[in-house]
Amino acid sequence: MGAIAVCPGSFDPITYGHLDIIKRGAKVFDQLHVVVLNNSAKHPLFSVNERIELIKEVTKDIPNVKVDSFQGLLVDYAKSVNASAIIRGLRAVSDFEYEMQITSMNRVLNDDIETFFIMTNNQYSFLSSSIVKEVAKYNGKISELVPYTVEMALKEKFEEKR
Repeated sequence: MGAIAVCPGSFDPITYGHLDIIKRGAKVFDQLHVVVLNNSAKHPLFSVNERIELIKEVTKDIPNVKVDSFQGLLVDYAKSVNASAIIRGLRAVSDFEYEMQITSMNRVLNDDIETFFIMTNNQYSFLSSSIVKEVAKYNGKISELVPYTVEMALKEKFEEKR
């Protein structure tokens, strides 16, 4: 059995920063589950199914990536797919404190699952889904921030809202 990792996130929408972490994680682990969080505290632009489809489309050339969603505790999902690791991307020092709290809680819940932090490529260190949505909302240029499929989905979504 090969090493399996989980890469969780809201991915609303997936950006080149997310893809950077996914591609690098897929090089390290035999199987990488990219899982969409269904966070009831957030009000996403895209439905869980729409996010899954976008992620599947932009990761279709990475054979060891599987895309899924979950509600509940991440460690429970990780255990259900026999994952031994969680991959989290870090953009800046400001991300670290929050991620450290989550990691510490996950270790209390299941100390068999390790968390690995991957620093995002510097060119994406400012990038977040929120920024992408804000720029897209006002027809700003996002082609360097998200794959074409995601850019088109954002344009369509905001045209529906107008």
